[in-house]
Order: sequence, then structure tokens, then C-alpha cells
Amino acid sequence: MVKVALIYDKRYLDYEHEATHPERRERLAYTMEFLMEEGMLDSEHVDLVKPKSATEDDLLRVHKSDYIRLLKDLDKIGGFIDYDTPFPEGLLKIILLAAGGAITAGELVMKRLYKRAFALIRPPGHHAKSYIGAGFCYVNNMAIMVEYLREKYNVRRVAILDWDAHFGDGTYEIYSQDPNVIYISIHQDPTTLYPGCGFIHEIGEGDARGTKICIPVPPGTGDKEYLLIFERIVRPIVKWFKPELIAVSAGVDCHFSDPITHLGVTAQGYGKLMQKTVDLAKDTCEGRVVVILEGGYSVEAGLPYTILAIIAALAELDISYIREPESVIKRYGWKRKDNMSEVIKIVEEVRSLLSKYIDAF
Repeated sequence: MVKVALIYDKRYLDYEHEATHPERRERLAYTMEFLMEEGMLDSEHVDLVKPKSATEDDLLRVHKSDYIRLLKDLDKIGGFIDYDTPFPEGLLKIILLAAGGAITAGELVMKRLYKRAFALIRPPGHHAKSYIGAGFCYVNNMAIMVEYLREKYNVRRVAILDWDAHFGDGTYEIYSQDPNVIYISIHQDPTTLYPGCGFIHEIGEGDARGTKICIPVPPGTGDKEYLLIFERIVRPIVKWFKPELIAVSAGVDCHFSDPITHLGVTAQGYGKLMQKTVDLAKDTCEGRVVVILEGGYSVEAGLPYTILAIIAALAELDISYIREPESVIKRYGWKRKDNMSEVIKIVEEVRSLLSKYIDAF
């Protein structure tokens, strides 16, 4: 039996933006209710774990001191990081709790207390650069966790898989020159979605060229194409790299019901991606997987089903029964398209480019 540590705290619900903002507290509240109703929280396969808070030193391993001072100032008076990243007074303690949730997940796995952990946290983090936040993100939870594990547990090589529909430009920027972190992002074509970058030619800098992999896919892309990308690009690269940990930025806004993106992945697709990730981790890093929630804004039709499937896959449970209601499929199914021929071309272009830098294919 594989137990999964689920890191969560009700304090993640203690802030709210304006009513129309997609990053709402209901994202987590509704999902936790759903997990309880489905029996996952009472399952012998899941332990609910409280997060610790990150410290300023934890943030400073990733972020500039000037930016930390800005966060402290905004915490006193409120304001904005950018037009869609408001900063209500008192938010900093929740930011630290989210980053601490990521650290807690990583630490539990590296201490060998659990093989796998899921940090169900907010606010998200993968758009936050070393010097500024953006795109609903204030600090980069993933990078803060990775750098903590590097310092405290001497972790050297980490593979980050980013499944968010939006390219994680913050994580890319932080690790663009680091050859010991593989970053693989599958995201919606950046000509059609924020942040407008993450093109195939963005492969890292200097000695890290070829270790940052951008796979932009056209709107409507769904399960079959994502699973093909995993087998043709993700699996061979991670096996070549031989990481000590696989960390997943689990944005679940690739779901076909998401209100601010245009992809076609289902809960089954997310579950199968995680099953493949678990198998890959068994082959490369003794099965160690840490998952950190990023985006995902379909409060009732997307988040609950995708997260249930991901947790079940982490625990190596059956996922075949996890499906969206027929009413959801009828309402949003039009967003799903067959983009296989176009995605095959993208895959071959990515493999051809990367073959100049890494020996993974």
C-alpha cells in the first residue's frame, strides 16, 4: 500500500479577491468537500498533514531581497503586484503558509516518511520570478521547495513537470541557467494565452541549454495528445536525466471545463498522466513524487475530479471510475478537439531541437 501525504490548511481560505477574480477560495473549499464525500480523506491511503510556514530565509533562496521588502510593505497597506495579482492587507502570512506547504510536501518525501505528497495550496506560484510576482502568483512555491531540499537534504538533480495550461515563466526564469534542474512544460500555445512566452526555442541558457523544454499545444488538445507527449518527450528525457525527485506543478486548468483556458484534458487524462509519472519515478528516483497545486479555475466541474484522479493515481488506486458528470461533458465538450497530427509535428520539432543539446532520444 502506498500512502499519500495531502498537505492542506483551512487558513488557505482566509483571503479573497474581488468576486470576479478566478483565484477564489472556493477552488480549495469545494475540492476538499468533494474529496471528503468520495471517501478519499477517510481513506487508509491518504494522510492529511498540516503545513509549516516558510521563513524569510526560505524565500531568499529564490527571491531578491528588494522584492521581499516590497511584499512586507504591501502586507501593511494592501495594493497590487500587477493588474491581476492584487495584494490584500495581511496576505503575507498565507503566502508563507503556501510556500511552507510545498516545503512540507518535499520534506516528507525526502525524509522517506512518504513516497508521495500533494500540496493542496493557494496562492499558486509558477509565474513568480526571482524579482517579481505575476499571474495570481506572489512567490514561487516550487522553486522555494526545490532550493530548501537542495540545502537541507543535498538534493542535486530535480525534474520539474509543469502541467498548467499557462507556461510557468517564473520557474523557467529561476532555473534558466541551472543544468541540474530539468523543467518540462506542456502548455497552451502562448500566442493564444498568458503569459505569451514558452515557445519551442526557449530551451534555457548557457550550460543549461536543452534542459528547459517548452511544448506549446494548440487549443482543444486533450488526453491522447498529452499522453503521446509524455511517452515521446517526457519519459525519455527524465530517464536520461536520472533525477533524485520528480516534482509536478499540477495546474489543472488544462481541463476542458476551465473558464480561462481552452484545452481538452479530462480527469481521466490527468489521472493517466500521474500514473505514468509514478511509473517513471519508480524507474528513476525510487518512486518519489511531490505534487504542488498551481492553477485550475473550474470550481465544480474541473478541480474536484482532476485532483481526485491525481491523488488516486499517486496512491496507485483504481482511477477508472473517476469521470465528470454527463452534464459537464455536454456543456463543455465542444472545447475538445483532435489535434493529434499537429501535436505529432510539434513533438518531432521539439525532439529534433533538443537532440543538439542532450542525448535523451
